[in-house]
Amino acid sequence: MMLPLADLLLSPDDMAAVDRDAAASGIDSYGLMEKAGQAVTASALRHFPEALRFVVLCGPGNNGGDGYVAARALQQTGAMVLLFHLGDPGRLKGDAARAFAGCPVEGEAIASYAPRPGDVVIDAIFGAGLSRPVPDEVEAVIARVAEVDVPVIAVDLPSGLDGSSGQILGAAFRATHTVTFMTRKPGHLLLPGRDLCGRLEVFDIGIPDRIVRAHADSLIGENTPAQWQAKIPSAGADTYKYKRGHLVVFSGGPNATGAARMSAMAGLKAGAGLVTIASPAEAMSVNAGLLTAIMLHAVEDEASLREWLADQRLSTFILGPGFGTGEKARQFCLALADRHLVLDADGITSFRDDPKRLFDAFTEGPTRLVLTPHEGEFARLFPDIAADTVLSKVDKARAAAARAHAAIIYKGADSVIAAPDGRALINANAPPWLATAGSGDVLAGIVGGLMAQGAPAFEAAAAGVWLHGLAGQHAGKGLTAEDLVANVRPL
Repeated sequence: MMLPLADLLLSPDDMAAVDRDAAASGIDSYGLMEKAGQAVTASALRHFPEALRFVVLCGPGNNGGDGYVAARALQQTGAMVLLFHLGDPGRLKGDAARAFAGCPVEGEAIASYAPRPGDVVIDAIFGAGLSRPVPDEVEAVIARVAEVDVPVIAVDLPSGLDGSSGQILGAAFRATHTVTFMTRKPGHLLLPGRDLCGRLEVFDIGIPDRIVRAHADSLIGENTPAQWQAKIPSAGADTYKYKRGHLVVFSGGPNATGAARMSAMAGLKAGAGLVTIASPAEAMSVNAGLLTAIMLHAVEDEASLREWLADQRLSTFILGPGFGTGEKARQFCLALADRHLVLDADGITSFRDDPKRLFDAFTEGPTRLVLTPHEGEFARLFPDIAADTVLSKVDKARAAAARAHAAIIYKGADSVIAAPDGRALINANAPPWLATAGSGDVLAGIVGGLMAQGAPAFEAAAAGVWLHGLAGQHAGKGLTAEDLVANVRPL
């Protein structure tokens, strides 16, 4: 399925290549800048008709050129416009110099701007092209704008944000609106960038589809149903419970059974045909008294697990929620190396001292392992990747997936789902109130339920994260894990 342009993600370098190819194809590059500046003007007038002053802050590159066009266009509408520039605008080159020459608004040095109530700031300083911390004078302006709390419209990306990683480079504007062009950047979706962009608008300024798609990384995108829906099996009229898959969730001891039941119920509601909790003998009575649609099977040790695995209908397993860390978790996990496994929480931590042992067990054949680490668990399995400050969250997830031969759900408010082949999706539908005890157990269950039905590991992981976010939206603020499970729906 061909995604709309607005659903693609381009890195700042890729977008620069798009601009170069557009110019080389004969498209008037200044015409593109004119359209970009006019789009910013339209957004400013539409969203802030009450502004007393539009204050345009222009940088030393093409982002600043967009700002000069916007300043001219805003003045032509009769609005009060103030213009401030970083550096000497007389040293501008190319289209930016032309935009400056055509702007009738007299400018001042950016350090002299003193925000006041009624201002609307148009941030056209750096956009997505910044790769180093902002200069001190820009940092000072950012602080003054934040102190007065005036609205900010960012051109392309709030200045101070890395367009690839969404990380803050020293300091960054918190925009009320961000206007970008043709496609989004990863920094628009990754935190803290997503939080600092405010409402994001994507404007088509006329670069041909073929040029944009030629540089778009088809392996990276936002996590939406269009990315994986075709790979999620749908139940036909001839389906039956075993055809929809048998999911097994391992329980902890008698004082740690709730997490497994959360996962099991989520897996059942996500569409698995049968769900069994594999329980140690001492926890059987606790689980039996609290289970209805979920079945129960005694599994005490590795030997009893391997005996049970003679039943090939047991296709998909979840290990980790409430299970406990240590050698038993490692033994169970390695016994499942030829099955589909969602490894979560304690299961992940159990391999912190020897992650290669886990990775080697799942190296051969198609991807069967899904790992669901949060920040701390990720650092336990991939300490060198986690410590690399040059890598974005997407880069880290992709590197981890390739090393582990697993689908990785690098959890957080901006969860990244990655596959060993380099595919990565950034999730953006999770409400903040999902950060509650038991939420991860529910996520593991949804992913396991989808895998049990035959969904490939990466697609099951991506769909599971999206459905988890949707359940959180439906449950609403103040949700508990029980509320979340109640709102899980099959795709």
